[in-house]
Formats: sequence, C-alpha cells, structure tokens
Amino acid sequence: MHEPAQPSTSDQLTRVLYGDNFLQEHGFWRRLLTTEPFRRSGGGTPDERLALSYHRLRILNDTLDSGARLAADPRALAALHEWLGPVDPALTTVAGIHYNLFLGSLLDHDPGTPRDLSDFLELRSIGTFLCTEVAHGNDAAAVETTATYDRERDGFVLHTPHAGAQKFMPNTSPAGGPKTGVVAARLLADGTDHGVFLFLAPLTDDLDALPGVRVRRLPARMGSPVDHCLTSFDRYFVPREALLAGEQGRIGEDGRFTSELANRRRRFLLSIGRVTPGKLSMSACAVGSARVTLAIAVRYAGHRLVSGSRGAQRVPVYAHRTHHGPLAGAMATVFAMSLLHRRALDRWESAPAPDRDEAERLVAVAKGWITWRAREVIVECRERCGAQGLLENNGMTELFTGIEGAITAEGDNLAVHAKAAAEMLFSVTVRDEDEEEGPGELDDPRFLGRLLAAVEDIWFDRARDRISAAPAGDPLGRWNAASGPALRGVEAYGYRQASEAYAQAAAALPGGPARERLTELHRLFALQWVARNSGDLLAAGRLTAEQVSSLPDAVERLIATVARHAPALVKSFALPERLMSDWPIAGPGYADAYDDPEGSWHRHRRAGAGGRTVDFRRPVCGSKRRPLREKVAALGTRGVLLAYWGTTSVLSRWFEKSQVSVDESVRPRA
Repeated sequence: MHEPAQPSTSDQLTRVLYGDNFLQEHGFWRRLLTTEPFRRSGGGTPDERLALSYHRLRILNDTLDSGARLAADPRALAALHEWLGPVDPALTTVAGIHYNLFLGSLLDHDPGTPRDLSDFLELRSIGTFLCTEVAHGNDAAAVETTATYDRERDGFVLHTPHAGAQKFMPNTSPAGGPKTGVVAARLLADGTDHGVFLFLAPLTDDLDALPGVRVRRLPARMGSPVDHCLTSFDRYFVPREALLAGEQGRIGEDGRFTSELANRRRRFLLSIGRVTPGKLSMSACAVGSARVTLAIAVRYAGHRLVSGSRGAQRVPVYAHRTHHGPLAGAMATVFAMSLLHRRALDRWESAPAPDRDEAERLVAVAKGWITWRAREVIVECRERCGAQGLLENNGMTELFTGIEGAITAEGDNLAVHAKAAAEMLFSVTVRDEDEEEGPGELDDPRFLGRLLAAVEDIWFDRARDRISAAPAGDPLGRWNAASGPALRGVEAYGYRQASEAYAQAAAALPGGPARERLTELHRLFALQWVARNSGDLLAAGRLTAEQVSSLPDAVERLIATVARHAPALVKSFALPERLMSDWPIAGPGYADAYDDPEGSWHRHRRAGAGGRTVDFRRPVCGSKRRPLREKVAALGTRGVLLAYWGTTSVLSRWFEKSQVSVDESVRPRA
C-alpha cells in the first residue's frame, strides 16, 4: 500500500486561487482554450476577427451538454469568463451576453410560461440584451423605449420615441447569424406607465433587420471587435408571450396589469437580476486577464537579458529591484483579486434572503475594485515588457483595452461604487472589542486586519462629518460634500474584504511552504495599503511613529521575498503551456517570432554529401516544399536525429493528453 502523494506547493496554491473544485469547475474551459479552434489567431480585419468569434461561439455551444445548464450556473459562467477572456475578449463578450443576460433572463422569468428555447440553445438564433439607451446608461430605470399593450391583437407594440431612446451598444447586427433580443421597455397598459420590463423580440435574419427594427453599426470601439449597434423600433409588434413576467408583474387574460410589487424601481431591478451574475463574470474576466498578463511579464523578465554591472556580464532584467519590485506587488494584488472574487461569488450564491442585499453589494464593490486593480496590474506589466508589450502579437494591448470594457460593463465602476457608498454611509458597523485596541505588531495578521478596518472607518466617519456639516435642504449638495471620502471608504472596504479572504485562505492551508507563500503575499498586500494610509492611522493612534518609519523597510523585505518566489507562484496559475506559447515573449525564444527567413544570417555554406557545398536557407512559411533528400542533406545527421526525437515527443504528448470532456462543461447543480 502506498500513501497518496501530498499535493505540491503549486497545487495547493492553485486550489487557493480557483477553489477546491478546480478540475470540476475550471478543467473544461482550461482545456478548451488550448484546442486548435480557440488558439490565438494572428491579424485579420476587424470583420474577420468578429466572424471568428461568432464561429467559436458555435463551436463552444456544440461542446456543451446544455446551454441552459451553463446559463443557470453562475460559477460556470464566471469560469468561462475567467479562462476565455484573456484569449478572445470578443468571444467572451458575445458568449456572456447570450448565455447570461439573454438566456439566463428567459430562464429566470415565469417558468410556467410555455416558450420554445431550442433556437437559442442550438444557436439558430443568437441572443442579445437591449437595456441601456443613448440618453440612459447608469440610470437604465429611466429608459424611454415603450411597449404599449394592444388589447385587440393581445400583444405589445415596441416603439422608440426619439433619438435618445435608441438602444445603445447591443450586438444586434446580422453578423454571426440571426439575432433575437431581450428588450428593456416601459410597459404602458390602459394609459398607465407600470415601469420597465423585459420583452423577447426577434431582431434580424441572416442578412438584415426585420421590418419595424432598425439597426446601425456604431463606430469601432477600442479593443476587440464586437458588432455594437444602435437599435430602434418603429411600432414593432410582439405577441403576449414576449413579456418576461413574474412577481414584478404580468398582463392577465382580461388584459389587466397586476404586480406583487408596488415600487416600479423594484420591478425593474427584479427584471434585470441577471446583471449581478454579469458583475461576477466581469470580475472573473479581469482576474483571468491580470493573471495571464502577469505570467507573461514574469516569464519575459526571466529570459530578457541586459548588460550587467560588468561589461561582459549579462543578467536577466528581472534581477533588478526596479523591475521585479513592481511585479512582486502585482503578484500580491492578483492573488487578492482572485480571493475577493471567490469570496463574493461564494457569499452571493449562498446568501439567505435577509443577507441578499449585502451579498449583492459585495459583488458590486468587488467588480469595481477588481477591474480597477486589474487595469493597474496590466499597465504595470505592459510597461515592464517595454516596446514588446505594445505589439498586438504579445497580447497585452488587447487585454488592456478589454479591461476598459469590463470597467464600464454591467454598471460603470464609479456609479456602482457611488451607489454602494450611499448605502454604506449610514449603516452601522459593529467591530469586535479587540479591534479598538491600540498599536500592535506589523507582522501580526490580526493587527493588520484591524488596521484595514480602521482605514475604512476613518473615511466613512469623514464622509458622515461632511454630510452633517452641509446645509440642510440640498440633498445633492450634501451628497457632493460627502461623496469623496465615502468613495474612499468603499475602496477601503474592498481592501479589507480581500485581506480577510487572504487570512481565511491561509488559515485553511496546512503548515508548510504553501502557507508561508500565501502569508508573505498577504502581508505585502496589506502593508502596502497600510503604508498608503499611514498618516491617517498615525493621527488616529492606530500606528506609532516608529511603526510608520519602519513600514518602508518591512515592505522592501517582503518584496524581495515575494520576488524570489514569483516564477514558482506563476506556476500556481495553472496556465497551460500551449496557451502561453501563443504569446511570443512568454518563451525564451521570443526573438524567433521576428526572424527573417531571407536574412543574411541564414546564408552560410555547408559541406554537403560527397564534399559538395549546399546553400541552406530556412524555407519561408507557405513556400513550396523542398525535396526530402535536400532537407536531409541540409539538416545533417544530428539534425535528422533531433527532428525525429522532436516529432515522436510531440506525438507521444498528444496521445497522452486528456481530451475535452463534455461532462465537465458546467458544475452539476445540487
């Protein structure tokens, strides 16, 4: 009998990053993106790249056992975004819209309503989501598209009353095939406005918009190409079944409107409930993108050689503190992002009804906090890769522009955090008694936790003081006075939640290297945030002057420790090597991507068979194949043996590798 092998440090940290069900929740997506249809493609026009993304959507859909199961599982949706986001942001966008916002909305509303979903499950029609308008973005509850109930035809008439009510940015062109939309419109029945509801409406066929629907492509946006459009309706009729009904309201057989909710805003929020899984998906996309960018930067820094202090010496650029220092800080942040994302997902999925609002607030704050941190990490990593990081073939520019989309999607970050700040401003936070204690030790995780909570309290206390001092009778003026520190309080709340997730994950690990690595990352993350707020903490008596003076040295020691382990920490990201090979600078032979087959360095004389000299030139990709005899002569005996070994090695790895399993497409529901 043999005892099972203990998981390696890298394996333990992988479970920290992805959760205990790593293979079940992430294995399918991880393998899918390494298959040939999903490998990163080079070049192509925007329309060609868009067509490829929709083609991949169909391949993806064919691999699923059920698109409905995917739409019903927020963990599977998040995993899709986490893995596919860094590879094809456009595919991730259209897949998230189809499975979450469109198909998920259909599944969430009134399951008793008979509705054939086969066209959407088999992608004979691609789903899209039409909510925001030219004049209504973060105030989507005020959209002006109307859906007027027509008693005679027993259906609804969708209409766009003016230019500002055009639906803004849905992917509604015929690109990729026929489109059907879920449309947010103001329900008018018997002359009464009942608030905003969702309506199912066919939009296009293979070639053009349907009669009564107008679709116009918007100017190209930065980043991956998606067919974003302006969409409007000219008295477009849809049947009774088009209304996505539920407790928020329905039209009865007698044509009368009834609702279990009196508040029209609550009706709207219930209708667009799919925005919350969308926020989780945006967080996942940001986490995956930052993780890949950091892995590329760390690997490139290890094999990019620069002149050392002595003339003939060559050292990796990673050897310089100015280079590995920012990457070590980024490593601590990426782990924090991953842990906060899992914390928000777990709490939202398991929250009982009384705690639902708080769980949704955590999801919203985490989305803003994570996507903003992802942008910081991606920008830092891009700069550490110099000019190489600016080239599209190395992927960083695409990930940078992609994260800008995530910052705006599913609610602009600033608006989302402002809403959370207003909700948290007057909430009462109960701290444990020991949290009121004075200075402790900077190497004590519990003391660091109290410091992070104190930063949050300091900013919210300032916001409350400002709103109290503002003149009465001017709600906007009072909010403007308090909004600055309140937003800083929300940011601090995000840092505290991430730090608590760190502490919880470290406590769950057994003693050993994995726990040590995670504790080092946690301390670096927390101390860098404490250093940014050290003046306020000193003034509040939470830190001593001596501790403030010691912070820079403590941070520097942790940077050196984390940087030493960064290449090994990258392995815990579990990024397949075949995926990393699609980014040239991620490998030591990155210069080969810029080789010139016609360059003079390829022209050299070799002694051929029988004393003949032959001219060896590396063949150009796509040129006619040379005869086998000529290839063998050019390679020589050693070259033939190396080629044989390489071919057999690749074939053996191919036959040994596990294939994509449809059964792992989504996590089975309880």
